[in-house]
Amino acid sequence: MTNKICHFEIGCRDRAKAARFYSQVFDWKIEQKGDQAMLRTGDDVGGHLHSPGHEPHPYTIFYVMVEDVAAALNKAESLGGKKLMGPLPVPGGGGTFGWFADPEGNTIGVYAE
Repeated sequence: MTNKICHFEIGCRDRAKAARFYSQVFDWKIEQKGDQAMLRTGDDVGGHLHSPGHEPHPYTIFYVMVEDVAAALNKAESLGGKKLMGPLPVPGGGGTFGWFADPEGNTIGVYAE
C-alpha cells in the first residue's frame, strides 16, 4: 500500500484540550496509547496528537507510506525538496519515518514499516 496517506499528526501545546476539541468537532475517538493520544477517525487513516515540548508547537502533517524512507527523502531532495529529518525509528517501535519540505515549504512525512 505504498504512496497512500497512512497517518496524520497534529502538534499542540495542550494535548487534553486538543483531544476534547477534535473529539467534539469531528466525533473522533481518543485512545491513550502510552504517552500518545491516538485519534480514531472511523476511516482507514488515523492519527495522533503530539506535544513535543518544543517548537513547533502547532503544526499538522500527514504521512505517506513508502518502501524506503531514506530513498523517498533522497528522491524528494533530487526534485527540489529539502530533507528535514530522518530516517528515524518510530518511538516505541513499528517502522521508520522522516520529514521533507516540498519546493513551496510544505512539510510532508514519509513512513515505512
